[in-house]
Amino acid sequence: MTLRYAIIGSGMMGQEHIRNIDLLDDAEVVAIADRDEAMRVQAQELVGSAQTFDDHRALLSADLADAYVIATPNHTHIDIGLDVIAAGKPILVEKPLCTTVDDCHRLKTAAERVGTPIWVAMEYRYMPPIAKLIERVEDGGIGAIKMLTIREYRFPFLDKIGGWNRFARNTGGTMVEKCCHFFDLMRLILRAEPVRVFASGGQDVNHLDERYDGAVPDIIDNGYVIVDFDNGTRALLELCMFAEGAEFQEHVTAVGDTAVMEALVPGPDRFAGGAHRDFETIYSPRDTKAPIRESISLDPAVRVAGDHHGSTFFQHRNFATMVRTGGPADVTVDDGLRAVEMGVAAELSIKTGKPVSLG
Repeated sequence: MTLRYAIIGSGMMGQEHIRNIDLLDDAEVVAIADRDEAMRVQAQELVGSAQTFDDHRALLSADLADAYVIATPNHTHIDIGLDVIAAGKPILVEKPLCTTVDDCHRLKTAAERVGTPIWVAMEYRYMPPIAKLIERVEDGGIGAIKMLTIREYRFPFLDKIGGWNRFARNTGGTMVEKCCHFFDLMRLILRAEPVRVFASGGQDVNHLDERYDGAVPDIIDNGYVIVDFDNGTRALLELCMFAEGAEFQEHVTAVGDTAVMEALVPGPDRFAGGAHRDFETIYSPRDTKAPIRESISLDPAVRVAGDHHGSTFFQHRNFATMVRTGGPADVTVDDGLRAVEMGVAAELSIKTGKPVSLG
C-alpha cells in the first residue's frame, strides 16, 4: 500500500520532509497546504502532482491523506494541531510540540480523546553518531552513566517569513525552539526525569540591529543549562549561536563509570561552518590509553535530502512503520511535552536567575 502524506507548512522543514518522504518505498506526498504562495510553489515543484491549498482546513476537508505532517511556525501548532487531530489519522508534528506547557497538555488531551497517534519530530535522536552513542549507552558500554554534556556551536537562526522566529512569543524562546532537541536527548540517554533546571544565558550578538514593525528581536543566542535528574544523574547544555566557525556543530559526551562516549556532528554542509566530512564517534574506556575513533559514512542521497544528516529520513522510515502497523511512536506526545517543559523552565531560570524545580 502506498502511504499518502499531506504536508501542512511547506517552508524549509516542510520541504525537507517532502524530499525525505520521496526516498521512502511506497510513499508519496499528495497534498500541501501553506498560506504563503511562494512556499507552496517551491514545495509543489518537489512533488509535481500534489494538490495545493492555501488553508489547512481545506486540505483536511479534501481527505486525501493517510498521514499528516505539521511543519508550520511553532505558535500555530496548537490551533492547527487541534484541527488535524480531529481527522483521527497519524500526525508527525515538528518540534516543539507547542510553545507553552498548557498548549502541549491541550494537544495531548485532544489526541487521547480522539485516539489520534502523534509523533513529535525530534530529528537529533536519529543523527548517525548520536544514534551510535545512544546504542552504546543502552548496551552498557560505558557502565552506569553519570553525566551528559551537549554542546552546540552553530550559526544564528535562519531568516523566516515575517521574521516570526525572532520573537519568543512565537517560538517559545530559544530554549524551547532550539533546545527542546537537547532536552529530549537528555531524558532519552539518561533514562530519567528532570527535577531541577538552572540556566544562565542572554542575547548578546545576534539580531540586535534587526527591526520587525519597530520591534527588536528578543531571542537568546547563548547560554548554559544544568539539569538534575531523579536518578542522580546530571546534564549540561552549552549553546552558542554565533559560532559558525566551529569544526563540529554538536558534541555530545556521555560519561559512565567505566568509559566515555563522544559523538561529533559537523554542521549542515550548505551553511557556513558546515564541514564536508563524515561524522565521528570516540569511545574511551577508562582502562586504556587508546580511544577508539570511528568515522560514520552516510548514503549521499540521504545526506543531501536535508540539513539534519539523514536523521529526517530515518525518522520518516520509522514513522511510516508506525502508520502501517499501528505501533507506538518513537517520540510520544509526553516526550514532546517534557522537552517543552524543560525549555520553559530554562527560559524562566534565565529571566529570574534562580533554579526552577520540576515535579
